[in-house]
Amino acid sequence: MTDPRVTAVILAAGSSRRMGSSNKLLLPVEGKPMLIHVVESALASGLTAVRVVTGHEADRVSGLLRDYPLEIVHNEDFAEGLSSSLRSGLVSLDQDTDAALICLGDMPWVRAGQLRSLVDRFASDGSRPICVPVHGDRQGNPVLWPRRFFDAICRLRGDVGARSLLTQYADEIARVDIDHDGVIVDIDDTDALRQQEGRNAEG
Repeated sequence: MTDPRVTAVILAAGSSRRMGSSNKLLLPVEGKPMLIHVVESALASGLTAVRVVTGHEADRVSGLLRDYPLEIVHNEDFAEGLSSSLRSGLVSLDQDTDAALICLGDMPWVRAGQLRSLVDRFASDGSRPICVPVHGDRQGNPVLWPRRFFDAICRLRGDVGARSLLTQYADEIARVDIDHDGVIVDIDDTDALRQQEGRNAEG
């Protein structure tokens, strides 16, 4: 079996309403912008390619990424919600892409090794399942979606993510145990950011 072609689709289009006037993806976390942690983990994980979907403050986000070997996909309809960014990212993928690893830009403690674990499970399982990281008894992100589910994801509308489909396709999920809680920690507001500052990000 040949190695699968897996592209990271990093969602970075949201308006961060709960952060007030700040774009949370640009806020510093342990010395660098939050989004950069996600981008660098994706690039270090050996994926076929990395794409970042922009929307809100697209010029600022794109400027932050100008020195990284990735492709930026602008979602002009980002105000319609998360589903529009998923569509923008997926329709931009090359036709020979086997799967998309849907990453959230506000999860700065996800590490390259964790992403690699998802890809390795996908590559080693002949059924090519949806690969979901699990820490303890909680399902996390990112989720690796095989190409056969792209159409279903693209039919979503509103502020809804692909995780809403996991119950429907429960029989096709492979749970991948992750021993670090980075896969279940996202930053929604300033209180969450303060609570997470100084945490041990190794894992």
